[in-house]
Order: sequence, then structure tokens, then C-alpha cells
Amino acid sequence: MVVFSTVISYLLAPNISFDLIQVLLLFVGGLLVTGSANTINQILEKDTDAMMKRTSNRPVASGRMTAQEAWIFAAVSGGVGLLIMYTFSKEAMWLSLISLVLYGFVYTPLKKINSIAVLVGAIPGALPCLIGWVASFGEGNANNWIGGWILFAIQFLWQFPHFWAIAWVAHKDYSAAGFKLLPSDKGPTKFTAIQTIMYSALMIPVGLLPYIYQISGIVSMWIVLGCNLFMLFVSVLLFIRMDVASARRVMFSSYFYLMIVFLSLFANKVYKSDKHKFDNQNIEVWKQR
Repeated sequence: MVVFSTVISYLLAPNISFDLIQVLLLFVGGLLVTGSANTINQILEKDTDAMMKRTSNRPVASGRMTAQEAWIFAAVSGGVGLLIMYTFSKEAMWLSLISLVLYGFVYTPLKKINSIAVLVGAIPGALPCLIGWVASFGEGNANNWIGGWILFAIQFLWQFPHFWAIAWVAHKDYSAAGFKLLPSDKGPTKFTAIQTIMYSALMIPVGLLPYIYQISGIVSMWIVLGCNLFMLFVSVLLFIRMDVASARRVMFSSYFYLMIVFLSLFANKVYKSDKHKFDNQNIEVWKQR
């Protein structure tokens, strides 16, 4: 999903048309940087991963890969990924490095200290949108970051209902491993549900920004608005019912949310672009007549 949002954000930039080679290169670069960050996470959390059912089969936690082998993998994949990002622009490379460091060395250890880790982790979780946008401008030309920041904001806010729903469902496992990820020290409470509602509600006005700033069109605006209202709806249901089934509904809704929102933005941009070309062709034909 992280790499997906990087590529889509790249393609949403106004100066970019689809180039398969560039898209594949960005995809591989994003995959390598993300893989490096995830590897560092699994090295630092190998003992706690082994304690939880859903993570116990990870390579380092299960013993199939040693920590030393994992560090080599993280260094090589991260280094190559950053070099690929450098081919797009220095800005894309530096943002990728910041994302990797924040996720691997700040967010990961912070998860056992304070629930503010979710806020910190949401930054590298949303940076791929900005990275993709900036990569589209080339070396030294990232002079308009507003579109990237809007996409960043969408993915940043999305992570709170998404991650708190996961933490709600896996609360017993997380607590046993010493992770502090829910906003309430008492676990899944009304306070957590209210926080989920608040961030879902904030997604509604932010979701209008791609249309306001002409990143995409009016069709995608209505689709995004519908998705945001649905996320708010399932979050309210969680507050009312306060059960794992409702948290799981928020979790699965959030998985589909990001895919639908970004694909609708991209499809509407393509439609707008094609319509603009068609209108220009008609104007030229009319002038010739």
C-alpha cells in the first residue's frame, strides 16, 4: 500500500504522463526502501514478534534469518532503493531517507514507550505520497509541493482509524508484548472510539482539497466524500457497539478506502486530461473550418 500510494501520487502530478519504465523504477525503489524499514522494524522487535501470533512467523522472529543477515539485507535494499530515488531527484531521496529513519529508528522503539508512537509513525506512513509527488518534478524542480502535502494529509489522517482498529482487534497480543498503541492506557475504550471518529471526521474536509486545488475532478470528489462519510459511519458504529467485530469493520474498510480514493483521483485526472485534449482538438478543427 505504501508503494502503491507513492506511484499514484507520482502519476497524479500535473506534469507527468504514464511512462512504464519510470513507474516500474519508482515502484522498485519504493519497495526496496520500505523493505529496508520493515526489516529494521523486525530486527528490533524480534523478541516481541515471537510473542505474538500474527508476527511469530516473521523471518527474524522465527529464526529463519539471523539478525546479522537481516541487517545486511536492510543496508543493501535501503541503499539501492535510495540510489533509485536519487535518479528522480535529490528531494525524493532525502525524503525517502527521512521516512526510513523515522520508521525504523524512532517509531519502532517508541511503540513500547508511549502511544504517541502512532502519531510519529503516521509521518513516515504518509511521506510516500509526498515522495511520489516530488519525484515527478525532477532534480531541483520541486517548486510546488502543495499537491504532495494534500495527498500526504489524506494518508496521514487515514492511518489513525486504520491503525487503532488494528490495535483494537490485536489488543491482547500487543499488550502482552508491551506495546502502547491505543490512545487510552486502559485499552479499547470509548475514548479510543471517539478519537477514531475525530480523525475520520477530519478526513472529510481534507478529502475535498484535491478538487479545490484541481489535482483531480468533481467525480472523484464525490467518490472521496462518499468514502470519508462511510469511514465516519463505521467509526460511529464502533463507538456505539464497542466490540471487536466493529473494530474489524473499521480495519477492513480502511484497507479498501485508500485504494478506492487514490484510484478514483487518478482515473479522474486521466479523464480530465483526455477530455482537455479532445476539446483542444475540436477547437483546432473549428478554427480550420
